[in-house]
Amino acid sequence: MPLSAVLEIFKTSLVVVSALFPIVNPLGNAPIFLSLTPGYSSAARSTLSRKIALNSFWLLTGSMLIGSHILDFFGISLPVVQIGGGLVVISTGWTLLQQESEQPQAAMKRKISMRDIANRAFYPLTLPLTVGPGSISVALTLGANQSPHRGNLVRIAAAIIGPALLSAVIYFCYRFAERLARFLGDTAMNVIVRLASFILVCIGVQILWNGVRSLVSLAH
Repeated sequence: MPLSAVLEIFKTSLVVVSALFPIVNPLGNAPIFLSLTPGYSSAARSTLSRKIALNSFWLLTGSMLIGSHILDFFGISLPVVQIGGGLVVISTGWTLLQQESEQPQAAMKRKISMRDIANRAFYPLTLPLTVGPGSISVALTLGANQSPHRGNLVRIAAAIIGPALLSAVIYFCYRFAERLARFLGDTAMNVIVRLASFILVCIGVQILWNGVRSLVSLAH
């Protein structure tokens, strides 16, 4: 492979990671991940983190490579995706804000099966918590704006390498979230979760507003 192609793949992959990392925000989502998995053992959270990372990889890669074609097939516009996704994010954030803190003693009595892990790995822990409508919108935009002259090799490689790097960060942030919680303590973690939940609601409102504004501008 020519050096110029390698450099192009590296540059494009870096753009993908730089664009998606602040929106996915695995560091900020780690406390929320803990609050949504009360009573889970370290082994269960490790398995769940791996499944979430894999789901995130497939969602982001699929959005970049074929997401726009799927939307075109069903006749769905990106602003509609933003409105629907924004409503889901608002609902998730609001639920977290209203959620009562579970007592550790009660949480330890819960038995978590592999079926429970499988059921929660995609919704709500991957979608919309980790890879939400904002991330999908950016991934769709990145995939749609790839210049044809770059060639399929660069496009496919960047759509694989970029999300793969981001998924690795997601795994490590979620996998070691318990250590962060032990370091900060219950009170600090509760404050962080409440703040993160409120920010999640605000993000949902912003995504919803972006979709509404885009639809209004298209109507005019």
